[in-house]
Amino acid sequence: MGTQHKVLDVICIGRIAVDFYGQQIGARLEDTSTFAKYLGGSSGNVAYGTAIQGLRSGMLARVGDEHMGRFLREELQRVGADTQFLITDKHRLTGLVILGIKDQETFPLIFYRDNCADMALTPDDIDESYISSSRALAITGTHLSHQNTRAAVLKALKYAHQHGLRTALDIDYRPVLWGLTSLGDGETRFIESQKVTQELQEVLHHFNLIVGTEEEFHIAGGSTDTLIALQNVRKATQATLVCKRGAQGCSVFEGEIPSSWQLVKLHSGVRVEVLNVLGAGDAFMSGLLRGYMNDEGWEQACRYANACGALVVSRHGCAPAMPTKIELDDYLSREHSVPRPDRDPRLNHLHRVTTRKQQWPELCVFAFDHRKQLADMAHDAGVSEDRIPKLKTLLLRAAQQAAKESGLENNSGILADTTYGQEALNAITGQGWWIGRPIELPSSRPLRLEHGNIGSQLIDWPLEHVVKCLVFYHPHDSAELRQQQDELILDVYSGCCKSGHELLLEIILPDDDKDKDESYYIETMEHFYQLGIQPDWWKLPPLSAENWQQVGKLLETNDPYCRGVLILGLDSPQAQLKAGFAAAAHAPWVKGFAVGRTIFGQASRQWLQGELDDAGLMTQVKQNYQTLIGYWREYRPAV
Repeated sequence: MGTQHKVLDVICIGRIAVDFYGQQIGARLEDTSTFAKYLGGSSGNVAYGTAIQGLRSGMLARVGDEHMGRFLREELQRVGADTQFLITDKHRLTGLVILGIKDQETFPLIFYRDNCADMALTPDDIDESYISSSRALAITGTHLSHQNTRAAVLKALKYAHQHGLRTALDIDYRPVLWGLTSLGDGETRFIESQKVTQELQEVLHHFNLIVGTEEEFHIAGGSTDTLIALQNVRKATQATLVCKRGAQGCSVFEGEIPSSWQLVKLHSGVRVEVLNVLGAGDAFMSGLLRGYMNDEGWEQACRYANACGALVVSRHGCAPAMPTKIELDDYLSREHSVPRPDRDPRLNHLHRVTTRKQQWPELCVFAFDHRKQLADMAHDAGVSEDRIPKLKTLLLRAAQQAAKESGLENNSGILADTTYGQEALNAITGQGWWIGRPIELPSSRPLRLEHGNIGSQLIDWPLEHVVKCLVFYHPHDSAELRQQQDELILDVYSGCCKSGHELLLEIILPDDDKDKDESYYIETMEHFYQLGIQPDWWKLPPLSAENWQQVGKLLETNDPYCRGVLILGLDSPQAQLKAGFAAAAHAPWVKGFAVGRTIFGQASRQWLQGELDDAGLMTQVKQNYQTLIGYWREYRPAV
């Protein structure tokens, strides 16, 4: 099989685990109270990192038959990494790592890997046809530390040599995983060990590329003098050696090792403010492999590697902190004008928008996040507001039936609130639907948030939930009113950027203002962009075809990575919404609709008044939702 016809670029073999990162920066691990969950493990990180750098990567390992194993599989699949040989181990749990960030030099770390799934890899797990389907094999050193995993690695290397694969080793030395420290000391990076040195040197000749820090080459070469260690490694292998030298950058050794550092070329690193060094080496390896596998030369490969590593040390976490190909290329295209990439707004925005977990080419959203309107309906019907939560679960069931019957797979969504809709939100979360939640105090102007500070709200939200913020805004409002609203929306946007939640910003011209020219929506959107607010979604009323074209130009200029626009309903008759959909037929930035009372209003009123039973309510609501889906698709065929 010629390399040009290979299915994969690189298969990663080694550690894959779940990282739990302490969120309190500066705290001892003993005092850390909350943790963020990420994909981790050196090989898992590299499989992820190379995938988002554009390589076709695969992960060969084991994970447990439980929630954490499924999480790792889904995270890799989401970025396009191949998981057909990420084996589910029925008898062992997925490995875990607990990490903290005390200061720039102190990163407490505990490995929970006793009899874990990825260390149960055996030679029987190595499939020759799978190895031969790749152009390269990337190994991390931990799997050389135990008899069974070492045998599996050697078998994979045998097949790699037989089929002409490139082979790479990240030494990835963790003394605790070689049994050299106490179980709780995962932080120590170097302990001399003649046994480890010997076991590493026995396999170095299998590799074309070997990557490590100076300390990792110390263990591989059996000397704490880096050049002597490199010389000792060279005696065992003719591989290209890439030595990571911290903030300075890295050096590449293709032939004999010089006797002085003055004779060694340094590929300079990138200056950033260090938050967390953990995972930087895996990001470095991911960038290096991109250049190596694309035959771009060591100069360019090291540019990729150094920049990837630098960006990760400035961020929380390992895999999710790694730059995407778009992000990295943008940085390298203007690196001399970006002295601090960790503080660059454009780069941080690119990271946010190019790491999204799901694409939504079309969205037909049933909005029943209404609170005041439904409370008024209940009062008019003479029934308690306690009836509203049940109503919302019935609305959700109707939405699910309509979506299934209409073939809305991966294109359906709801807007629901926590005031009355928490049960509905709980039921639909994790089902692959787009889910939006309101934060505004109903009818507030100036804008107020219903449940207080945005940060205190989002800490409890599932990450898949989209923050929906409705603001009644007119560009000719008083300066004081505009400033009040601007400041709160800026705070909401900043909170979403910090938490990782997406933001849908809904704009409605106030009812009490008779001047409702459609161009004011465009003017308001432009104003928010000038403030630095870049919502993931916009929600706007139906506009003319000409104004939709203006909206499109505005988005292309200010944020080409915006998710798009959803058309709102405002309790409009179906025919009026149909005309609105027709006007947006040739506006690609309009991705669908988010309509509520037009779908549920009359039926809900009748249900609350006892004129409709549950089945009757659901039938009417389902039909109304399906009617709007049909109108939408009449002008915009199914994506």
